[in-house]
Amino acid sequence: MTDTQANTTQLTIIKGGKLSEKEFLALPFNEKVGYLKKLSPKAILDMITADPEGRRLTCALIPQELFWTIKEIGEQDAMELIDYASPKQIAFFLDMEVWIKWNYSRETGVEWLERLLECGEAKIVETIPQLDLELLLLMFRKEIEVGGGVGELVTDEERLTPWDHSFDNIYYITFLHKESSQLVAKLLDILFRRARNLYLGLMEGVKNEMDSELEDQAFRSRSGRLADLGFPELDDALAVYAPLDPASFAPAHAKEPVYGVVAPPVPVHLVEGTLLERILSRGVSETVLTELNYLLNAALVAEQVQFSDTGAMTTVFQRVYGYLNIALEHLSGNDEARATVIVEGEYLKRLFQLGFGLVTRLRHEAKRLRRERDDFSYASGKVLEGLSTPRPRFYRGLDPDKADAYREFRILDDVRVMDEFLKHI
Repeated sequence: MTDTQANTTQLTIIKGGKLSEKEFLALPFNEKVGYLKKLSPKAILDMITADPEGRRLTCALIPQELFWTIKEIGEQDAMELIDYASPKQIAFFLDMEVWIKWNYSRETGVEWLERLLECGEAKIVETIPQLDLELLLLMFRKEIEVGGGVGELVTDEERLTPWDHSFDNIYYITFLHKESSQLVAKLLDILFRRARNLYLGLMEGVKNEMDSELEDQAFRSRSGRLADLGFPELDDALAVYAPLDPASFAPAHAKEPVYGVVAPPVPVHLVEGTLLERILSRGVSETVLTELNYLLNAALVAEQVQFSDTGAMTTVFQRVYGYLNIALEHLSGNDEARATVIVEGEYLKRLFQLGFGLVTRLRHEAKRLRRERDDFSYASGKVLEGLSTPRPRFYRGLDPDKADAYREFRILDDVRVMDEFLKHI
């Protein structure tokens, strides 16, 4: 057995579990956690909610892993997982969801506060005090205006202002949005009663801090946390889309170990039966899984995907897996053993860039044809239109189902089919 084979993380890509609920319950805790990584999101939910250790199992999942699982199921159907999630996991959910590029999304923030409140008062007391203070101040500044304060004389303006509420006759509160006022009032009541120091800090901060400064500080803190979890800055992320020339590419045979967050592939979006899926099912090293985690995250950042947009994330994941699979087929001739050696010896980023390079050649040819003539048939026009985009897409009219739509490139034969079609044109 080689060192690589000895140091592998088994990852079986299956749509459902093979163990019965009773058999799963009998497993040691660490084996339960490992088994959950093999399941579909719905199966993960079913196993966790049926287990007396469900809360502990949920907290043992990597934040990204739990987030993707909840997104696939849907937040409303996955409320028990949200209830079980640790404050660190909840912080990751907020980092992923409540930002649109560099700006805080008030509407999404309110949705997450509502979900936490739905989990109960204990969840609020456990979670809210452990979240980033700048983000909390920003969230509440968007919801309330605060007057009064400790050791201050109330000004005439404050005294005459028709405030909505005061919990202590020291700080006075006006709710800025009628539709969220009851939610915010309930949250503040809980903090006033059970986390008084945080409540006082929020009142002072909401009264005195500036929105722009809070947003900047909260975003920088969020960027640092995501970097620790393998999400690169935008400039570094864009570098993954630098195509490599297939004619001059030679795979490396060894690479330095990669350290970071080890996350399995997203539990869907791998096309069954492809070379990449078969390799991952057999087991790969933690270095490969760490690289894969980084590559998926980098593609999301490069594409500026809003993480609450499940459809957009799905497209990006399918593209990453497709380009990797195309590169492996190109280099290995669809041989599993050879492909396994390649993924363990060559960096996944370069393999992704090679796959992108193979597809990018089609885009150059399609754009050349469109410059030279415009008398194409409907199908030819659709093919060229899909190939001419910055991230070329495969026209499904060439698939057996002949659908008038697009999909991501998935296998090397997709490239060959398109290449032959362009030659025919």
